[in-house]
Amino acid sequence: MLINAKSGLCPEDCHYCAQSRVSEADIEKYPMVSLERLLDGARQAAAARSLRYCIVISGRGITDHEVDYLAGAVRRIKEEVDIGICCSVGLLTEERAIRLRQAGVEQLNHNLNTSERFYPEICTTHTYQDRVDTLNAARRAGLNLCSGAIFGQGESEEDIVDVALALREIEPQSIPINFLLPIEGTPFHDIRYVSPDDCLRILCLMRFLNPKQEIRVSAGREAHLRTLQPLALYPANSVFVSGYLTEPGQAYQDTWRMIEDLGFEIEEHREASAL
Repeated sequence: MLINAKSGLCPEDCHYCAQSRVSEADIEKYPMVSLERLLDGARQAAAARSLRYCIVISGRGITDHEVDYLAGAVRRIKEEVDIGICCSVGLLTEERAIRLRQAGVEQLNHNLNTSERFYPEICTTHTYQDRVDTLNAARRAGLNLCSGAIFGQGESEEDIVDVALALREIEPQSIPINFLLPIEGTPFHDIRYVSPDDCLRILCLMRFLNPKQEIRVSAGREAHLRTLQPLALYPANSVFVSGYLTEPGQAYQDTWRMIEDLGFEIEEHREASAL
């Protein structure tokens, strides 16, 4: 489960994102939320039996002031809630990554989003290499990596294979697979949905190339997979619940039922952290 801890106000031009400077989407825009709101989000995530609580802030990259604030918030969360912490904070230096790790952050989310060749078609204010550099800095700092892609942005099948191979080379601990939600007001608002069978093929490709990684079905799973959504739990072993930053998602209670109806069991944080 994630929290949109700082919304909008972003100088980047990521075409898929409702929070970017080129977006005209009708979303809430606000600075960093309060410590109590971050704590409450962590409690909600734990109540939803989430393995991990992901704190996401918009912007090109986190500032020193924001690192200090998040580090203090993460320490409080770890004192009060038994849950893993992941942060998604944009471009990041090794020094700032170390400070987050020392506070208790275990994992950094920073997606490749698409292939290196196609990247200029989805963003021009930073590069594919900038994203790789952030992942390398986080790994040197001792953070686990959560890095995946967004499919349905107009990429070719070759691009799908290339980003899958790039993720195999990076070997992140977790690979979130997102399917574009074409939000009104963004440059990609009129891009067609990926068919359910293509979604499943992408998930199977990711599992085939990354047999040991956590494959997470993420944004857009409900809209793109539709009635085939339960089948995604065969190649994947993780899902986001209750929404994706500016868009709502499947309620966690319904996700529980979907998992349990297939005969699977939910692995909870206390059990997983002991492994």
